[in-house]
Amino acid sequence: MENKIASLRAKFDEELEKIQNLSELESIRVEYLGKKGSVTDLLKGMKELSNDERKSFGAKVNELKGAVAERIAEKTKELKELEVKREIEAMPEFDVSLPASLDRGSYHPITLVQRECERIFKSMGFTVEDYSEVVTDYECFESLNIPKHHPARDMQDTYYLENGQLLKSQTSAAQNAIYRKYKDALINDGVPIKAIFPGRCFRNEATDNCHENTFFQMEGVMVDKNISISNLIYFMKTMLSEVFRKDIKVRLRPGFFPFVEPGFELDISCLICGGEGCPSCKHSGWLELCPCGMIHPEVLKAGGIDPDEYTGFAFGLGLTRLAMMKYGIADIRDLNSGNLKSLSQFTDDE
Repeated sequence: MENKIASLRAKFDEELEKIQNLSELESIRVEYLGKKGSVTDLLKGMKELSNDERKSFGAKVNELKGAVAERIAEKTKELKELEVKREIEAMPEFDVSLPASLDRGSYHPITLVQRECERIFKSMGFTVEDYSEVVTDYECFESLNIPKHHPARDMQDTYYLENGQLLKSQTSAAQNAIYRKYKDALINDGVPIKAIFPGRCFRNEATDNCHENTFFQMEGVMVDKNISISNLIYFMKTMLSEVFRKDIKVRLRPGFFPFVEPGFELDISCLICGGEGCPSCKHSGWLELCPCGMIHPEVLKAGGIDPDEYTGFAFGLGLTRLAMMKYGIADIRDLNSGNLKSLSQFTDDE
């Protein structure tokens, strides 16, 4: 029986040396270590041995089994390293000192629209702020006049983390921090708060042509004495005419948002179908672009601003939908698809 072990070990070593790839190695592994493999077959002859002989023989078979498994593991590592080496050698040579070719890619359409909006609002005296994607419940809801268990939360089901924080469902989550950052300049020096803060938002909802679970918004606020709805309409129309470089048909209709009073929905005539109705606009001919309104007094109070002395407007511009209208993208899901064929057609036309 010991001769069988030695013979099988020699045969294995000889065959292992001839292995050239991982596929062949897997075959030899099954041949020797599989349920019906050669090493397993050795154990079938143990019934002919005495108890003492079985103990000794079993130990030697297990030793062989371990040695075979170890050799196969070593060979696997060797072949994988060889494959990597072959792939590297097969790569075409290139000069890493050459300058990068700048015509091989393009900016994402949302990036283009965001930069254009930032340029427009900067020209009107707004500062551009950045804010975290992970926020507290207070930032996203309570500071915006949406207390716990308020029905308005049903409109914004988002993703919560184990530590109680959440992925922001709206760029409005930055409002409280912006007010507190600039309120001293407003109160002491009379400098109006004029800021925009673009960012990525998240909502747990079903996706379709005009809804995504991950999208981009641009929040904008202006706070000063005697701010009215007319100021809001002026800035919105100026922005839209600059972005689309033509007159856009818009409508302002009442809308409920706890952090503004009164609240409005700013819609634009769908540029995909020309207002006739399509899946992108839910066959209405209009696309909701910018929830907006006069900042609620409770929101100003939470930011340390006296609502009896100051007023302001806020808007939440949908950058994703704005990109759809500007570039004629019929399905919002294309923007997060990573499809380079679709996205590569966009170039910076500034």
